[in-house]
Amino acid sequence: MPITLEQAKVGMADHIDQQVIDEFRRASFLLDQLTFDNAVSPGTGGSTLTYGYTRLKTPSTAGFRALNTEYSANEADRENQFVTLKPFGGAFEIDRVIQDTSGQINEMEFQMRQKILGAANLFHNTVVNGDSAVDANAFDGLDKALTGSNTEINTDSVVDLSTASALDSEKFTLLELVDDFLSELDGRPSMLMGNSKLINKIKAVARRAGYLTSTEDAFGRTVNSYNDIPLIDMGYFYDGSNTSHVVKIEDRTVNSTARTGLTDLYAVGLGMDGFHGVSPTGNGVIQTFLPDFNAPGAVKKGEVEMVAAVALKATRKAGVLRNLKVQ
Repeated sequence: MPITLEQAKVGMADHIDQQVIDEFRRASFLLDQLTFDNAVSPGTGGSTLTYGYTRLKTPSTAGFRALNTEYSANEADRENQFVTLKPFGGAFEIDRVIQDTSGQINEMEFQMRQKILGAANLFHNTVVNGDSAVDANAFDGLDKALTGSNTEINTDSVVDLSTASALDSEKFTLLELVDDFLSELDGRPSMLMGNSKLINKIKAVARRAGYLTSTEDAFGRTVNSYNDIPLIDMGYFYDGSNTSHVVKIEDRTVNSTARTGLTDLYAVGLGMDGFHGVSPTGNGVIQTFLPDFNAPGAVKKGEVEMVAAVALKATRKAGVLRNLKVQ
């Protein structure tokens, strides 16, 4: 049965587990909104975590016919897809003396919260940039799924938003491009995802055009929207040594011309017929293993783990608008 993290929390008896779920939801608007199909049951020995589904590529069409003639036949185009659930999260270690003397800031709670933020950060990065061919331990993300699709838009041109004057001169071009991009999707998307630089520029243009709206999420935070579609900053990804935008800003060659400072805008329609998460059977989307400070041993280990992947059931339920110059 499909569940959200909010619904998964209801089925948990442990208050610590409930708090951990809420921390994941606070850390990520995407995780808070995403529905998980908890349908994967590991095979013998727990070796199989594969989720198979059919992706609709091209829908069927209908038309008129003249009397005494036949309809022109055409069929919907679909393809079989498979995603493999992957465990991700992390561990931390605390000396029992540090925990006992941690004072106002509970060391275990601090380390647990930071590990949750790290896991949510990794999930964001993989949802966008994941490629199992590059990292066998990761699941595939939107960039890989949408490359070459019908909803990969603006691949051969660049819209310059890098300066205030460029933004002012290109504001109507941007609005038209975003609206054209949205019209290519099947229904209104659930959110638009980008990096902070692009989201701020879209907000600036939307504010001038009267398209900027705002709502409040389940935790009382303001969510800005473009024409009632939430604008989500996917944040930065820290890999242990380097920090970069999840939705990258990079140099590319567009129409044989080298261009700098280009980024993308992603759109997803959440739901079981569109873009959704996949998790193992049961309500245990997220598991926590807390240190036992009453057990022997000076150093105790805690862990946070999530086993999941994402699936795109229909290509027009997600899209990417390429080559927006932001710096």
